Amino acid sequence: MSVKVRFAPSPTGKLHVGNIRAALVNWLFARQQGGKFVLRIDDTDIERSTKENEDAIKADLQWLGLLWDETFRQSERFERYNEVVEDLKQAGRLYPCYETADELDMKRKIQMGRGMPPVYDRAALSLTPEEILAFEAEGRRPHWRFKLNTPARADWTDLIRGDVSIDLAALSDPILIREDGSFLYTLPSVVDDVDYGITHIVRGEDHVTNSAVQVQVFEAVGGTAPQMAHFALMTGKGGEGLSKRHGAMAIEEYREDAGLEPMAIVSLLARVGTSEPVEAFIEPTKLIEGFSFDKFSRSTAKLDPADLDMLNAKILHMLPFEAVQSRLEGVSEDFWNAVQPNLSKLSDVASWQAIVEGPVTPKIEDPEHIGKVRDLLPEGDITAETWSVWTGRIKEELGVKGRALFMPLRQAITGQDHGPDMGVLLPLIGRGRVLERLNG
Repeated sequence: MSVKVRFAPSPTGKLHVGNIRAALVNWLFARQQGGKFVLRIDDTDIERSTKENEDAIKADLQWLGLLWDETFRQSERFERYNEVVEDLKQAGRLYPCYETADELDMKRKIQMGRGMPPVYDRAALSLTPEEILAFEAEGRRPHWRFKLNTPARADWTDLIRGDVSIDLAALSDPILIREDGSFLYTLPSVVDDVDYGITHIVRGEDHVTNSAVQVQVFEAVGGTAPQMAHFALMTGKGGEGLSKRHGAMAIEEYREDAGLEPMAIVSLLARVGTSEPVEAFIEPTKLIEGFSFDKFSRSTAKLDPADLDMLNAKILHMLPFEAVQSRLEGVSEDFWNAVQPNLSKLSDVASWQAIVEGPVTPKIEDPEHIGKVRDLLPEGDITAETWSVWTGRIKEELGVKGRALFMPLRQAITGQDHGPDMGVLLPLIGRGRVLERLNG
């Protein structure tokens, strides 16, 4: 069987790390199996869906390297969904209900007050034609529920959770169509999965109950439920709900404002919630090769945003110049090699450019000492050997070594207390600027 999975974002907002984790898990599985990854735009909410959000979703996926093999919009398939609706009505599986939201809420409260599960009582199935006419004369419009075949259980072997069995009698008949005629998620999703040959549904564990209901919807529309895998949801490091404070920023913000490398996000989200350690990868090949649902934990996946900064720095320290050259203006390979070990984000390169090219405010605590070391600077152009020759002279002539030797030089030449190896940095700064800074 050729694997085919889908990621189905709604263009009513931006993608965040939870969305991307779902996309990534599906993408890794598809690539590991040599299958297809489908991008389905769930834009049945016409009023709230925007082209801007759709474009942003695609831009985020492309930036992360999660390229899709097929894509389509649900808004282009309403005619198909309506055909299925008529079939379900004819088969008696879709029935109209006229209760208002307040009436349904009152029913649930009464049931719970009696210690009963808040399951819809199917009162609408007993409405007479006269009662229906009276409701419609009031201006009420029906919402439509799917009639579950009960008593029955939904059973499947989940690729992460193992054997799952849910009593459908404990669930309400799901609403598939709202009063205004718009579709909720379930029906279009099931019809699309059947029509596009989706073989596996891979999503968060908060959809387990939905999956149980959808098993019967698949059967009712003439399909078979795909295999399923439900992964544990993510929380913050301390178990708190994800929020901006705990790393759940829009991916667009990570890309444009935080300055993260896409593989930092991919590296973290591919491993969080699994038995494998979080590591930095500069490309996804090993993540694809090592992907397995067996490695997913049933425990809550905890996201530590600090890991992104750590991974980002490690990735930058591994990247060859060719991988970043097009993103850096006026930077040579020698300069990249010099500053690379000190980068946390690629934008840090500009800071080191400013330190190399100046102007810089030297930090000089002992002008007399700096005057002496300036006079010991070897003649001629500064080369890769200059630093070691110069510091050797300083040790011999002035009797200083260690931090007392190196720190005053670094502070006077760069204005910083830390940074790249001075032996590598010095030739980039050049003799003229070195002398200017040593002169204060």
